[in-house]
Amino acid sequence: MATLQGKSIVVVGGSSGIGFAVALASLQSQAKSVIIASSNQAKVERGVERLKAYNLPGEISGHVVDAMDSASVKKFALDIGTVDHIVWSSGDNPGKTVNAKVETYEAGQGVFAVRFWGPFVLAQHAKFNPGGSLTLTSGLIGVKPWPGSHLAAGMLSSLDGLVRGLAVDLAPVRVNLVNPGPIDTEIFDIMFGDQKKSALEGLAAKSLLKRVGEPSEAAEAYLFLMKCGFITGQRIDVEGGQVLM
Repeated sequence: MATLQGKSIVVVGGSSGIGFAVALASLQSQAKSVIIASSNQAKVERGVERLKAYNLPGEISGHVVDAMDSASVKKFALDIGTVDHIVWSSGDNPGKTVNAKVETYEAGQGVFAVRFWGPFVLAQHAKFNPGGSLTLTSGLIGVKPWPGSHLAAGMLSSLDGLVRGLAVDLAPVRVNLVNPGPIDTEIFDIMFGDQKKSALEGLAAKSLLKRVGEPSEAAEAYLFLMKCGFITGQRIDVEGGQVLM
């Protein structure tokens, strides 16, 4: 079984949620170093301390990057130097983009800033070792929109085209996409508050597996895409069968 032994892993959005699970799983898979990045210093410090608490081998460090600022993303790409694998899991609160009433081009661009333009800029400046990869993150609404979600659906589905284009232009660097369904992370606390339990039950009912996913389950898809050297330009759906309901 392939591991990440000797590899350097960067996770943008790695201070919490799926990104944190990817960072932890990378250490468990014997990564030499893991760099997590987030939007402010406090988040980065908390994420680094949480990872260190597992007492796993591997160097752990953090960077601050403003994913909505192209200059910050470019500086981050240059500062981390040459690495093996980069995962972009950073994303704005879905509650701001799903069913949001956006009537102007300028407001709509904000929806794309973190998930599309951030990794777009990163891809132009990141440096990879041979066998390296870049993995982006989409969302189920891009595949199965619901009423009122057209802006989020458009943004998320655009990542399919971005990934395929980058796979061609960055080859032999591999570029892939993970498309998670409902995963029980901190974002649901922000979105639903006291209604989280009932919201998750409603989402589970729409899944063939009748449950929501765990961050560690989503992380497995990212690890596969990092470790498998013969896959590029592809999307992996980790959504419990919701697209079939």
